[in-house]
Amino acid sequence: MSLLFLLGIIIAHAQYPTVTERIQNLQDFDEKFLHYGYFFGLNDFGYKFEYEKTYSGPSALNGRTLPDIELVKNIGFNVGLIGDMRINKYLNLRFEPGLYYTQRNLMYPEATPGLTTDQDYIREVKSTYIHLPLLVKFSSLRVNNFRPYIVGGISTSFNLSSNKKSLDDNSSNVFRVINQVYNYEIGFGIDFYLPYFKFSPSIRGVFSVDNELIQDNNPVSPWTSNINKLFSQGLIINFTFE
Repeated sequence: MSLLFLLGIIIAHAQYPTVTERIQNLQDFDEKFLHYGYFFGLNDFGYKFEYEKTYSGPSALNGRTLPDIELVKNIGFNVGLIGDMRINKYLNLRFEPGLYYTQRNLMYPEATPGLTTDQDYIREVKSTYIHLPLLVKFSSLRVNNFRPYIVGGISTSFNLSSNKKSLDDNSSNVFRVINQVYNYEIGFGIDFYLPYFKFSPSIRGVFSVDNELIQDNNPVSPWTSNINKLFSQGLIINFTFE
């Protein structure tokens, strides 16, 4: 939240600058048709659960609703490359392939039947994504050495840790999801024009449109039979150098 507040202050300052004009760095940078860069950053991925209306597990609980699964998120990291193509003065088309690592822990409620040991009540879902977004960047007018922008587009992610092909499931402590999903993304950031390169911090939301869950082999599994659909949602903070 503090980073969001700081970016808001900078954007406001860029939109309502002081009268004094400063020397502009990299004055011709935005005239390039193509340019490249790299990024690194942090991510905070979670899941959106859609539950079955009634639980279809052991007969003692048929027709009853179980408590929601508690999600514990962990901060992950990102690294990747940038390709930028100028469309006009305000629009750029960007391709930002990257490697994203994250982990989410699913904490099952004590009321879940069939779970007995401490290990049964937690599932660690580690994900290593090859993330391929195609984005449109809309920039405001440049003021001195600042230029706010918004960005949005679509992406696909390949999860190298999906366990999709595993014959084991949660009965063997293996939580399975599909290995490719499609997403939409939207965010904002600020370009800082420094003497030798352009630095851009940004914040972006990523929202999956595909149900990622692979149900366990047991149709009344205590880990998956209560879940109808599972969607990834993430917050990405990137620091780019171009």
